[in-house]
Amino acid sequence: MALRSWRLWHWFALPRVRPSLFRSTSTPRFGQQFSTQEKTPQICVVGSGPAGFYTAQHLLKHHTQAHVDIYEKQLVPFGLVRFGVAPDHPEVKNVINTFTQTARSDRCAFWGNVVVGRDVSVPELQEAYHAVVLSYGAEDHQTLEIPGEELPGVVSARAFVGWYNGLPENRELAPDLSCDTAVILGQGNVALDVARILLTPPEHLEKTDITEVALRALRQSRVKTVWIVGRRGPLQVAFTIKELREMIQLPGTRPILDPSNFSGLQDRIKDVARPRRRLTELLLRTATEKPGAEEAARQAMASRAWGLRFFRSPQQVLPTSDGRRVAGIRLAVNRLEGVGESTRAVPTGDVEDLPCGLVLSSVGYKSRPIDPSVPFDPKLGVIPNIEGRVMKVPGLYCSGWVKTGPTGVITTTMTDSFLTSQMLLQDLKAGLLPSDPRPGCTAVQALLSKRGVRPVSFSDWEKLDAEEVSRGQASGKPREKLVDPREMLQLLGH
Repeated sequence: MALRSWRLWHWFALPRVRPSLFRSTSTPRFGQQFSTQEKTPQICVVGSGPAGFYTAQHLLKHHTQAHVDIYEKQLVPFGLVRFGVAPDHPEVKNVINTFTQTARSDRCAFWGNVVVGRDVSVPELQEAYHAVVLSYGAEDHQTLEIPGEELPGVVSARAFVGWYNGLPENRELAPDLSCDTAVILGQGNVALDVARILLTPPEHLEKTDITEVALRALRQSRVKTVWIVGRRGPLQVAFTIKELREMIQLPGTRPILDPSNFSGLQDRIKDVARPRRRLTELLLRTATEKPGAEEAARQAMASRAWGLRFFRSPQQVLPTSDGRRVAGIRLAVNRLEGVGESTRAVPTGDVEDLPCGLVLSSVGYKSRPIDPSVPFDPKLGVIPNIEGRVMKVPGLYCSGWVKTGPTGVITTTMTDSFLTSQMLLQDLKAGLLPSDPRPGCTAVQALLSKRGVRPVSFSDWEKLDAEEVSRGQASGKPREKLVDPREMLQLLGH
């Protein structure tokens, strides 16, 4: 949807605009430096995760006069890099260094603690800025929509990840880890992250930035077996080989894979793309080949296990006899129909009950509508757009997961965000954006002040960052995350 022809832009039925102060006689092209004689465009980005920061970075790089304000509802920046990346994957968080350089630019400002759609509306931002880019990501989770989903012991993987990563809204989640078996519904990278954190020996997490509350709970955890359930087969799993390899090599654990699920797969993978073929070959070897002596000895000593269950869809969460919490999950047994990407799971009519005390739903993230003035597709969970231009709303753009849906990794988001900012700069060059001077954050700050909202600056974040690092040093961690917004504001003197 987001990558259609430039010609479809005319479908927007743009209103006639006055000759722009930004108009250039040269043909706009990607990467072109703008004349320093042109006026300063005021641009607003909503959301400070990877999509927001990459959008801002590209705009600042390719327009030497542009000023970009980044608004964020959390008190702290970086979105899913801070709150979604697993604590044992610190290398992925290195992009924060690049984002910090962007935020420290004298043409960029970060304003945390501002909820767009509540504290300030999108139309108010459009009045204050020449262009607004919505990059607020996918902050909700897909529900299972099955009986028993509301039972204690059913937790979204998104909330669980937020809990161990210090997302303030999930700080009091307190998942019950006193059961022997956990079931994760979904077979993507988030599902494997959650399984890995549940099964990793706590001493291996002690030097990460996992929250102390989560680490304490994991030390007391009784979970010994984790089942990772998918509605389709081994050829359709959504996780990547890196995450699978980590699970296979996880200390103190052994994999459980049913060889019958892989029957005939060797011949079928010859023509699939190389990444998928390598992933499936690793699954095949793990499921069907007898491990060497050293690996066999390691698995024999393992006190914990994880397994992949294929061709199963959740049908009902089963309660305990008193109806107060989870006792298991009923799974519909599926068969596959179709070929390639169109392969779908069809129930056979058989069911299977899997006992467990914890169910983690990892069937996808989704975006929420941000403001009544912004078009939103509730079925797809995205803002309708063409190459990042919000449909029928000139001057409004989107990037990241709210544009594409929750797909890809950080580098995918980077490429997508660069495309949106490229479209914005093209429109600026073509005179399609407002030509009058705009006040930018000056007007927004006045509105926020009247409404009793006190934004947090990037220098405020750097004070909180220093405090987290200081607290982490005492226990040899890179940081101990602050999770209580009230404590953060107190530390800042707000």
